[in-house]
Amino acid sequence: MFVASVIIVFCLFLSAEKEAKTNYQMLDSNKDSLKLEAMKRIVAMIARGKNASDLFPAVVKNVACKNIEVKKLVYVYLVRYAEEQQDLALLSISTFQRGLKDPNQLIRASALRVLSSIRVTIIVPIMMLAIKEAASDMSPYVRKTAAHAIPKLYSLDPEQKDQLIEVIEKLLADKTTLVAGSVVMAFEEVCPERIDLIHKNYRKLCNLLIDVEEWGQVVIINMLTRYARTQFLNPNMNVNEDEDEDEEEKEKKAETPAMAKRKPYVMDPDHRLLLRNTKPLLQSRNAAVVMAVAQLYFHLAPKAEVGVIAKALVRLLRSHSEVQYVVLQNVATMTIKRRGMFEPYLKSFYIRSTDPTQIKVLKLEVLTNLANETNISTILREFQTYIKSMDKDFVAATIQAIGRCATNIGEVRDTCLNGLVQLLSNRDELVVAESVVVIKKLLQMQPEKHSDIIKHMAKLTDNIQVPMARASILWLIGEYCEHVPKIAPDVLRKMAKSFTNEEDIVKLQIINLAAKLYLTNSKQTKLLTQYVLNLAKYDQNYDIRDRARFIRQLIVPTEKSGALSKYAKKLFLALKPAPVLESPFKDRDHFQLGSLSHLLNAKAGGYQELPDWPEAAPDPSVRNVEVKDSVRAVGTVTYRDTGALWDLQGPKKLEGSEKSDSASGSESGSGSEESYMLLFHANVYQPSLYNWALVSMTLHLVLCLQTIAPSSALKNYELLHRITGEGLSVEYCFSRQPFSPDANMVAVQMQFTNNATADTKNLHIEDVKLQSGMRVKEFSEIELLPAGETATAVMGIDFCDSTQAANFQLCTHTRKFFVSIQPPVGELMRPVFLTENEFKKEQGQLMGMNEITEKLTLDMKCRNEHTIVQRVTTAANLSRVPCGSDKECRFAGRTVSSSSLVLVTVATKEEGAAQLTVNCEKMVIGTMLVKDILLALTQ
Repeated sequence: MFVASVIIVFCLFLSAEKEAKTNYQMLDSNKDSLKLEAMKRIVAMIARGKNASDLFPAVVKNVACKNIEVKKLVYVYLVRYAEEQQDLALLSISTFQRGLKDPNQLIRASALRVLSSIRVTIIVPIMMLAIKEAASDMSPYVRKTAAHAIPKLYSLDPEQKDQLIEVIEKLLADKTTLVAGSVVMAFEEVCPERIDLIHKNYRKLCNLLIDVEEWGQVVIINMLTRYARTQFLNPNMNVNEDEDEDEEEKEKKAETPAMAKRKPYVMDPDHRLLLRNTKPLLQSRNAAVVMAVAQLYFHLAPKAEVGVIAKALVRLLRSHSEVQYVVLQNVATMTIKRRGMFEPYLKSFYIRSTDPTQIKVLKLEVLTNLANETNISTILREFQTYIKSMDKDFVAATIQAIGRCATNIGEVRDTCLNGLVQLLSNRDELVVAESVVVIKKLLQMQPEKHSDIIKHMAKLTDNIQVPMARASILWLIGEYCEHVPKIAPDVLRKMAKSFTNEEDIVKLQIINLAAKLYLTNSKQTKLLTQYVLNLAKYDQNYDIRDRARFIRQLIVPTEKSGALSKYAKKLFLALKPAPVLESPFKDRDHFQLGSLSHLLNAKAGGYQELPDWPEAAPDPSVRNVEVKDSVRAVGTVTYRDTGALWDLQGPKKLEGSEKSDSASGSESGSGSEESYMLLFHANVYQPSLYNWALVSMTLHLVLCLQTIAPSSALKNYELLHRITGEGLSVEYCFSRQPFSPDANMVAVQMQFTNNATADTKNLHIEDVKLQSGMRVKEFSEIELLPAGETATAVMGIDFCDSTQAANFQLCTHTRKFFVSIQPPVGELMRPVFLTENEFKKEQGQLMGMNEITEKLTLDMKCRNEHTIVQRVTTAANLSRVPCGSDKECRFAGRTVSSSSLVLVTVATKEEGAAQLTVNCEKMVIGTMLVKDILLALTQ
């Protein structure tokens, strides 16, 4: 066998030597095809983990090869071995410098990558110059490589920090998504304290985030999380974060002077921008991106909005066990303070028999944290099943979880205790031992009520051999010996016989038991105690010998006894507080979620602490960036004061404006509207076709188009979740279409999805409970909804111009679900078309108490007419009214139920200042509409 192994190794050695010789010959060939084949073989060797460093001299000679494919592979090889073969790599440094000027962007990037991989201080100036040139390269790929080279140079020579910061500042201003993630990583490595570099790029990074590659998204989100903690106020400053406090304690805290002095919290628009732009990334296929967004929401979002991350995190539990482990670690931390957000997904944390042990333990932790008076019976039934598992570590963790549930929820304490006592008859020693330890902790809460259990455990000392369990039983008997005065001396007698054969932890508890019985029942146990102390006096363990001498001097009075002997009873028989069974994840949230430090529960190298919220909001103007007003919005017409000429934008400016809008992250209009704008340019831009009647007609056509299609995609609301609905999920939206059976009703479009394995039958509405005057036109019964299928129905609701919810039961052939639909105030309207004169006339009649005016500051990307129109019509079902001024946007509509007129005016001023005016016959509708439109314009 040995000879065969030697022969195999020798054959492999000869084969490798022959392959290396062949590669040498091919690399020395004059044919590019042979060189390319050799480089492919060498790179394949590297990919398989084989050492190809011996070929370095032969490879480096081909760095000047004119064949681009060969040159690419040579650079790949050099990046891998440049640090190991520094001397040889330095000989070719002039070739790398020429590569930085190559027309091919891949060669330029590869040359810079190799140059930054040579870890020699002498070439630092050359590397610095190469990085600066690459940072100004026309190719974003080369600029990205320059960003990657910055941390390498900084680790080689930290004295270059100031120059590198200048390059980072330049690259941070780059508008390309390919560069964003890499430069933020360089920023984090070199100068994370220079928060001023992020100010003017903050909004750009937020807007570009959705298009950055996944690795870059994780880096940017983590950086923005720390940035937001330094620049914005705590959104939960006036909210009590602890969900587990009693109502009385919450009321007391709310009445304190500190809470009373706090001003109402208003979220910074930039804070809202970050939350809004990261939310779509919860749908990402990459688990790291989802986890990064989840930690951002946990650390930054208002308490009411954090719940959106729960569904995304539960989705990740279907991934590989490694991903599950990380996600469950973070979920376990979140459930300490945000228990409510995961309660609807309780079943997702049930344990499968195929789960690894570490996953089982983490799911147990989550289930225990989610336990409350409502679901404890369900969770305990699950725990009963888990105890029967063959995985002993998992069973032990389950018993500990039962103990924690019993500690936290007093109503089930006796039930848990009785269940654990039954486990004492289990055949498995480990199960019995863990049960004893948990019972000991539970009995400390109410020992006087459970003397029978203590007696039962005392009888187990003959059978239980696990040292920790025996020690726990002895501690219980000694602590509560007054409750079992007849049994305790007998237990001490048995333990004294086996003292020399016991483990050290058990011996210490025997000594404690003897001391306590000596103080409470000296007549029966005096001799036994002396015998135990004499045995302990000569024990091999010095801890036991010291304990025996100390106790003898303390409890047995002699002439040499000190002053402490009179306090022996107070020392040994003092009341001890019941242990608090807490989650090991309780204080782990001081580490940033998703970080390695949080996973290890210890500060890892390079970890940056999550900053505390500031007491006062820093100046938000530092994030304001001057934008050149070179291009106006598409299709706008402006009258100049200097002459009687209309400033009409042509097709060339239209292309520029589209690029500008995409770079700034502004929202685009509908496709039909853009086609009309192009028609407008085609007919009007040429000077020979200046026909003012045509101009007027085209503008009127555009405004009518906005009246017909006032908003973008409709927002969907969840009516019934698939878990609550046992497989049936329902979503609804306000279709903004006239409800043909009754024009005074709001059309609500409902989409039913059957996620269950069985068909759903007789889907209809019953038991409609409405406010006074409200009416509902129910949809026709859906007789059959097959499994996996979707059905759509439209129902009409007359909300009587009120935002009160319409409550009803959604019924199937087997179940009834209580649901409710509450409309936003903007959906209680229908658009109407008014001319400018009609608008002014109606507005003049709705003055005084029917007029509400609010001042606001528009966001940078909301300072053009198109965006204002889109945001207002998204918030409310209104139509655009023609206006001769480009400083005003007007909208009109009527309430669906009572046809009350609603008029909205947004007047823009200098530097983003604006004034919102709402005229409405119904003051309540007007007040609520002002709030919704303000929110839409300032987000």
